[in-house]
Amino acid sequence: MLTRQRGLAVRRPSRYGNGETQVHLRGLLTENLNLNLERSGATAATCGSGVTYGRPAPLESARWWARNTEAGAGSGPVGWPCRSMTQSVVVQVGQCGNQIGCCFWDLALREHAAVNKKGIYDEAISSFFRNVDTRVVGDGGTISKGKICSLKARAVLIDMEEGVVNEILQGPLRDVFDSKQLITDISGSGNNWAVGHKVFGSLYQEKILEKLRKSAEHCDCLQCFFIIHSMGGGTGSGLGTFLLKVLEDEFPEVYRFVTSIYPSGEDDVITSPYNSILAMKELNEHADCVLPIDNQSLFDIISKIDLMVNSGKLGAAIKPKSLVTSSTGVFKNRQEKPFDAMNNIVANLLLNLTSSSRFEGSLNMDLNEISMNLVPFPQLHYLVSSLTPLYTLADVNIPPRRLDQMFSDAFSRDHQLIRADPRHSLYLACALMVRGNVQISDLRRNIERLKPSLQFVSWNQEGWKTSLCSVPPVGHSHSLLALANNTCVKPTFIELRERFLRLYKKKAHLHHYLQIEGMEESCFTEAVSSLSALIQEYNQLDATKSMPVEDLPRLNVAM
Repeated sequence: MLTRQRGLAVRRPSRYGNGETQVHLRGLLTENLNLNLERSGATAATCGSGVTYGRPAPLESARWWARNTEAGAGSGPVGWPCRSMTQSVVVQVGQCGNQIGCCFWDLALREHAAVNKKGIYDEAISSFFRNVDTRVVGDGGTISKGKICSLKARAVLIDMEEGVVNEILQGPLRDVFDSKQLITDISGSGNNWAVGHKVFGSLYQEKILEKLRKSAEHCDCLQCFFIIHSMGGGTGSGLGTFLLKVLEDEFPEVYRFVTSIYPSGEDDVITSPYNSILAMKELNEHADCVLPIDNQSLFDIISKIDLMVNSGKLGAAIKPKSLVTSSTGVFKNRQEKPFDAMNNIVANLLLNLTSSSRFEGSLNMDLNEISMNLVPFPQLHYLVSSLTPLYTLADVNIPPRRLDQMFSDAFSRDHQLIRADPRHSLYLACALMVRGNVQISDLRRNIERLKPSLQFVSWNQEGWKTSLCSVPPVGHSHSLLALANNTCVKPTFIELRERFLRLYKKKAHLHHYLQIEGMEESCFTEAVSSLSALIQEYNQLDATKSMPVEDLPRLNVAM
């Protein structure tokens, strides 16, 4: 169990333990920690190791924590929280979630390998990976410092079909994942939210809880669960949102950041509008932050990269063995299934989102600051994301663009990960997360330059949150992730509701859901009412756009 301090989870050793397979990434043990980027660099040696499980001692005082964090990293009494770096657990649900997750772990290993030249297990890599001495049986095998011995991802993989998870376990990253942290079934959810949520949710609840608790117990300071799932399928939407409620009940003080992939209008799953609307209600009620991503926007971004590369503009060239090329080095046909490159974009989003929590910088932003500063109202927690330069997403060799252009692009329609135009909508707040060789003066200058063209709510005219991380993406000099709480997300929700109503008015495919125990028509009406209420909240904010901003009098200091 976790302490009741938001974003912190602590553990102490327990009497309990059982076997656990570990991974030995020998590529990370070399003197230069030079992971081969042409492959994943994962070679393994396995052995048994114990799993700790126990209830931590409660924090005696929040003042103790505030006082001692200033002292820097160091060991403390058993059961006390760590004083520096936090950890996060990634929960991958469904086919889409696991495919994106696999891409994320591959890129995360590359990123840390590029920075960690000496093969030392440091706080940065501990954010997402455990280090275990495979020669030691029991919990004593966990290593908190020193040379990297064996790495294991802080992840839980869930899918009700075995296909994608089996591919991962047979792929180059197979040893990164602990087989005891996997939950699979055979039949699948049949593109039915009710099967994933009601049937598999009830069936696997205890097993899911067990995996989550084990992952949490391996963390010194568990700050966040990252859930990756799709909205259109059965397992991702159904079991993925069931998981949110489980996390809220079991770990109420740990943040829940959800990356949700929304179906496009041309989605081949006929029931995706039902699944998405039912899932939206759960996201409204149980998530702390949601990063909505539109499949069509991902496809459009990849198409733009294709056009740029194929036209030969700016001397662009595809890097060998790039994620946007096939195994033979031939450029993939984006017209078919550009899922690898699309997943790469989402993985880069998550890496940039957590970069400031993992690496040093002159102006760091923790995950709890994102929620605190960007979510002024509980249900308005949908953050529109954009990444720039686009070409960092594709391992494309291209001369760096002007720094100011990077900031301008972050607010353009073409760079948003949902189909939206934030410039013509209302901002509640905005975060700029910059990586690489960028100065604070560059950040301030560009904010002042862009502010006149962006409309913020009258009560939060200075609603900017910024961070500077000194470590850039692998192979690039700088990048920018913009997170905007903006009313431009509203059209996506309106379109989703319209697609739902077209099916629901005809009662098409409804019987597939109603035959599941616990499902009634009221589930649909309540879900669409919840979405309509959310849309109405955005409407009320948009109605204030034409209102003049009050110029509040400043405090005059008598001389």
